[in-house]
Amino acid sequence: MTRPPPARQKAPALSLSVQYASNDTDLPARPQVRRWVRAALLGDATVTVRFVDAIEGRAINAEFRGKDYATNVLTFVYDDEHPRAGDVVLCAPVVRREAAEQGKPVADHHDHERHADAVLMEARETAILARLGLPDPYAPRDPGAA
Repeated sequence: MTRPPPARQKAPALSLSVQYASNDTDLPARPQVRRWVRAALLGDATVTVRFVDAIEGRAINAEFRGKDYATNVLTFVYDDEHPRAGDVVLCAPVVRREAAEQGKPVADHHDHERHADAVLMEARETAILARLGLPDPYAPRDPGAA
């Protein structure tokens, strides 16, 4: 008896807007951002990814977190009923500076205020990157390697 092929799971639906409000010339293109967001999806999502400069990053951080400095990333969920609908604001100059300070490529960098959040995110990030065929950014690096 021949079994029918397994049903193919439908990919989560994604509504994505990518906004460039930074003069940084080395930002990822929309197709790359879409690829990254798709790789991270756990379910249907509506997401806006906005790349900003330090002035806008500082203003948003001050308004929503009460902190008077630009931070690398801010996330906003639209409401509790739709946790996969929201905004991700990336401050390009801060991400670039922090990655350089850590000796990492910009695409490998992220930060968290709480260590437990970082551990969870790094594990998830490593799994997503593996699915994309990219190396673990947290694996020890050989300082002599190019």
